[in-house]
Amino acid sequence: MGALTLRNVTLGYDRHPAVHHLSGEVTPGALLAVVGPNGAGKSTLFRGIVGMLKPLAGTISLHGANARDVAYLPQVADIDRSFPISVFDFVGMGLLRRTGLFGGIGRRERLAIEQALQAVGLTGFEARAIGTLSGGQMQRMLFARLLLQDARIIVLDEPFNAIDAKTSADLLDLVRRWHAEGRTVLAALHDIELVRATFPETLLLAREPVAWGDTADVLTTDNLATARRMCEAFDEHAAACIVDAPSSARAA
Repeated sequence: MGALTLRNVTLGYDRHPAVHHLSGEVTPGALLAVVGPNGAGKSTLFRGIVGMLKPLAGTISLHGANARDVAYLPQVADIDRSFPISVFDFVGMGLLRRTGLFGGIGRRERLAIEQALQAVGLTGFEARAIGTLSGGQMQRMLFARLLLQDARIIVLDEPFNAIDAKTSADLLDLVRRWHAEGRTVLAALHDIELVRATFPETLLLAREPVAWGDTADVLTTDNLATARRMCEAFDEHAAACIVDAPSSARAA
């Protein structure tokens, strides 16, 4: 039995599909990259997997898992940085599944929060307002919250986008740690070189599945070209449909 099974899934908004006819199984402990052009439906797929979006057709099965078993990291742009909350309190929200909304934060929980902040290199930032953080610091904070959720399925939407190389390397180490612990990790990514070096399995998506399997078999020149053509058919701004640009061409 897989950690996650998709059966002919179609997802979209206001009955306008953004992901069509996707079927496949994510095995327990998988380290899966989801790759595709801008507008390919990666974020839409992830919202469906974590239960934020109901399929228009088909089914998504977590095989008995519930919301507590899934941790979700949205894109940084989706976080309201103006919300008046400290780094410590924001990270502590990762404990809600353990403490409940009104469970309170005791000595044990405070220690867990401090250890999570230390693990991502944010010791000393506890009292800082989240709106004062840089992009890299913000992403480190989000990963600290994920650590506290202690979930068996972890879904990461563009976790290394627009952050510095040191932060990317540190957070990638955490992803490898989760994989070594047997957790199932799905990550939407643009950096093809990173995917080839780190992720053994890849789903190439362009609103419809192009290929799904071993990364070396999926990320071929032909498949990437097919994904780009499919993107261009949906998106008049074809220049934005980049899936195989070199790392140096992307934001650090």
